[in-house]
Amino acid sequence: MAFDTTGFEQADGRYMPISEHGLIGDLRTAALVGTNGTIDWYCCPRFDAPSVFAAILDADRGGSFELAAEVPTRTRQFYFPDTNVLITRFFAADGVAEIQDFMPVVDESREAARHRLIRRVICVRGALPFRARIAPRFGYGAEAHTAHLEGNQAVFRSPSLTLALTATAPLESDGLDVWSHFKLLEGESVVFALDQIGDDVPARSCPHAEAEEQFEATVRFWRRWLAGSRYHGRWREMVHRSALVLKLLTYAPTGAIVAAPTTSLPEQIGGERNWDYRYVWVRDAAFCVYAMLRLGFTSEAEAFMGFLGEGGIMCGTGETGPLQIMYGIDGRSELPEYELPHLEGYLGSAPVRVGNAATGQLQLDIYGALIDSVYLYDKWGQPISSARWDEVGAVADWLCEHWDQPDEGIWETRAGRRDFVYSRLMCWVALERAMRMANRRGLPADLPRWRESRDAIYRQIMQRGWSAQRGAFVQALDKGELDASLLMMPMAKFISPTDPKWLSTLDALTVDLVSDSLVYRYDPTASPDGLRGSEGTFSICSFWYVEALARAGRLEEARLAFEKMLTYANHLGLFAEEIGPTGEQLGNFPQAFTHLSLISAAFNLDRALG
Repeated sequence: MAFDTTGFEQADGRYMPISEHGLIGDLRTAALVGTNGTIDWYCCPRFDAPSVFAAILDADRGGSFELAAEVPTRTRQFYFPDTNVLITRFFAADGVAEIQDFMPVVDESREAARHRLIRRVICVRGALPFRARIAPRFGYGAEAHTAHLEGNQAVFRSPSLTLALTATAPLESDGLDVWSHFKLLEGESVVFALDQIGDDVPARSCPHAEAEEQFEATVRFWRRWLAGSRYHGRWREMVHRSALVLKLLTYAPTGAIVAAPTTSLPEQIGGERNWDYRYVWVRDAAFCVYAMLRLGFTSEAEAFMGFLGEGGIMCGTGETGPLQIMYGIDGRSELPEYELPHLEGYLGSAPVRVGNAATGQLQLDIYGALIDSVYLYDKWGQPISSARWDEVGAVADWLCEHWDQPDEGIWETRAGRRDFVYSRLMCWVALERAMRMANRRGLPADLPRWRESRDAIYRQIMQRGWSAQRGAFVQALDKGELDASLLMMPMAKFISPTDPKWLSTLDALTVDLVSDSLVYRYDPTASPDGLRGSEGTFSICSFWYVEALARAGRLEEARLAFEKMLTYANHLGLFAEEIGPTGEQLGNFPQAFTHLSLISAAFNLDRALG
């Protein structure tokens, strides 16, 4: 097929590849650390706050925290085993040193307002000279600030945020930025700690002993959490890394799960497909709940159920029904989208966007994703409350009236509403799972009405969602284009994975949308989505493809596709949203959608292999 395969534009020297980063966080916000030791993305005090460091979106205006050896080195980056503590190691002719980057997970009851980012440099062998430059740019690089030195502490003040930098090395400042030069001998270390401070949160030092204590506490936190995993199959390391990523994307105060910790990392270099993903997509979060439950992490599922309840998420009365497609991490429903024209974007990929205009879209599939997650939590976690069941019943009743209408679909197209088959499929899932819950627990429900609508959806998909000419289920009713979202049909238990119609669909998808195990979500030339340019293969679809092959009994193909897909991860096992035409990671990074689908594919393929 005729997808654009324009080669990857190499960085101009100011930008590292997206994949050359690791992620650290404290369950409130997160930071990206490059393999060169530079933090070039950090929002404080929470995921959706304006950035403090955003050099990944504008190398000149975004701000960064540089920390590197002052002599030629090669580097290697890895996570401290079974944690989200990141190590960047520097190898030079005269020695070896490493940076330990981490964010302590604070006790909510004692220090909820403190957000601390610690960078500890240790010389392992020989001797190495280092330099540090801390250049925050508040408010996405739009707010003025000052830097004031008091001994080995610098205070950065802006109208909206104040940060204190404490260091065990001497600091210098020009009133805007702060820098340090120091040399470490074997066994010596230097600590930098960056804290949000305010009236209720005073600045505090971070001497070597406290840094060591917080390092050990952070390691213990992540290892204790990961020990709760029930997964002991093949690909354990990749599955557990994906679980740690999903946990990092959780906003602990509310139980919300963000789609990604970044905004506007492009789906095509130089293109306009740049979106803000620092919010809670109902679909993504619901699928995360499924993945977490699979691994035995019921507390995360319980926290998300709390987010639904406390935020009144399922009780809306908007134009798109009880649910919006996404919410803020605090449950807010208004997420106005605007552009930041003063930022050039990653490798010149403008615009840089904040907020998301897709909030107002109608995406009927979210109802199936959400009710399926409630059903799974009720089955594998705790029985849902009577209040939650009332909400499920109200959603099911609403769907009986509204399932048969066009919408923008799972891919949030901006070319007008269509009768997407995947949206119908997930409406069927919503009603089918609601009926299961009602029957299993004897809960009150208008079962005859729900059954009538469920069966009507099934018949419509079978009659109008199937193209005899293509020999496949298609993207939209009575049309002929294919869509990788239909890989979910057997996973949703709508159709047998060995049904002749499904096997024919799988073959058609393989021919049209699969490129050496990598899967495009659809062909924008055949099915315009209202946006210019092209995109890479969609990684969640690649893992769905693995699962569909496994369920169809094509285990060798499934295993090969899965193993190939794993080779596209970065050096830490992290995935962005897409894989570009020359194998580069594209889109916001790391992406919850990709990692939750990796977990599901690994779980089901491992079980099928025996």
